[in-house]
Amino acid sequence: MFANTIRAAIRQNTRFAVNPARQQLINKSLIASTIRNYSDHHEETFDEFSTRYEKEFEEAYDLFEVQRVLNNCFSYDLVPSPSVIEKALRACRRVNDYATAVRVFEGLKFKVENKEQYEAYLEELKDVRAELGIDLKEELFQE
Repeated sequence: MFANTIRAAIRQNTRFAVNPARQQLINKSLIASTIRNYSDHHEETFDEFSTRYEKEFEEAYDLFEVQRVLNNCFSYDLVPSPSVIEKALRACRRVNDYATAVRVFEGLKFKVENKEQYEAYLEELKDVRAELGIDLKEELFQE
């Protein structure tokens, strides 16, 4: 009964009828706007990246959050700045997780392009390592 009422209303009202030319125009405009906007997003600069992750490490309140932010930070196609690494180390020590602090340097070692860059990071973060008492994996497990 209800279906018959709907059919009768649609037959009487011609504005519900779909014009094939109009439908094709709607489809083309919908596809064009989708193609243009699917990758339209803000490109983040390195400074914005560093500022964002420094803030996230400062706000991390437990081990899960620290490790989640570390995972996100190291998943990008760039090496985090020494200031970001410092905030990560301080966050690890704040939540009392020495192992994650050691793993930060291990991840950094695999993230940099060559050994000289890794040495430069170690030199830059030498004071922070001494202050927080963080050893490297190479120092803990000598081959």
